[in-house]
Order: sequence, then C-alpha cells, then structure tokens
Amino acid sequence: MEPVRIFTGTAVPLDRSDVDTDQIIPSDWLKRVERTGFGAGLFSEWRDDRDFVLNQPQYAGATILIAGPNFGVGSSREHAVWALVDYGFKAVISPRFGDIFLSNSTRSGLVPAIVRPEDARTLMDAVIEDPSLEITVDVERRVVEAPKAGISAPFVINDGARARLLQGLDDIGVTLAHEDAIESFESRRSPLYPSVSV
Repeated sequence: MEPVRIFTGTAVPLDRSDVDTDQIIPSDWLKRVERTGFGAGLFSEWRDDRDFVLNQPQYAGATILIAGPNFGVGSSREHAVWALVDYGFKAVISPRFGDIFLSNSTRSGLVPAIVRPEDARTLMDAVIEDPSLEITVDVERRVVEAPKAGISAPFVINDGARARLLQGLDDIGVTLAHEDAIESFESRRSPLYPSVSV
C-alpha cells in the first residue's frame, strides 16, 4: 500500500444518506476471487439510471466522494472499499461512516474523512455549483480544503488509522513491522511446535 499524506482532486457529490455496502457494491459482485475489477460494480444498480451522479460527464475522473451521513453502513464486506478504490477514489468525505467500513477503508488506503454535517453540506453544494472545484485532503494536518471556494474543514480520523495511511501500512505491513520480535519468538520455541518463517 502506498503512503497517503496529501492529495488534490475533484469530487463527486453523492447527496444521499444511509448508503449501505450493498448499494456500494451489490452482492452479485461478491463472487469474484480477485481483489481487482470491482470498480465496474460500484453503485452498479444506481448507475443503470443515466441521471445518476457517476454518469454525469462533469464528474469524470474525480478522486474524492462527498457523501451524506451514515456512509458504508450494513454488512462488513471489504469489497465496498475495494470498489471505491478500484474506481479511482482516494477519499470519502462524510459526517459519519459505518464502523466496519471505516476500519476497512484505512486498511486499503482509502481516506475516510469525518467532517461536521455543515462542512459536508458546504463542500457538497460547492462541488454541485462547480464540478471542477479542486479539493485537497491533507491527512497529516487532518483538514479538507477547497481554497477557490474559501473552504477549510477539519476532519476526524483516529491516530492509528492516520499512522497506517501516512506510512502506507496494510495489515501485512503492520505485522512485518514486528518482524524482529516474531523471529526472536520463533527462535525460542520448541521444535515440536509448528513454526512461522517471515
């Protein structure tokens, strides 16, 4: 996983609340065995409606999703995050996320930026008014900014998740950070027990 510190991009305004993981990636996409290719299934049932926001040409190439409250609620499928990342999103901005979605996001390099409801609304309205508006997500400073619109909003992300993003650590990376301790432990174990080699 690549470190995520600061990036700038345009955004998609998904003006819906209580978006669950089944809406993000419908269950018929869960039969895939690889971790790639899920972007094609992102919001696939909604994308059948040609007026759906992801079908609007002015939002093509956006790397930030601005959503209503309670984004990513529902089942614990990691596929929802994989679909967002595979589609090209680097961050989702919302006043509130489902707990499991929040955890899955940082493990896959997707920034879940929790902002105040009024800041989410201001950002969403600004992007609806100007789809070319550039937004900067700064993980180090924990702030979302759209200088052209005069917007600067702090966001909440717990210290552990922030550290993972800044260092580019997925679960394997976190484990390998303790490689010396693992090797030391394994060297002292009885040969009668199975061993792990890192």
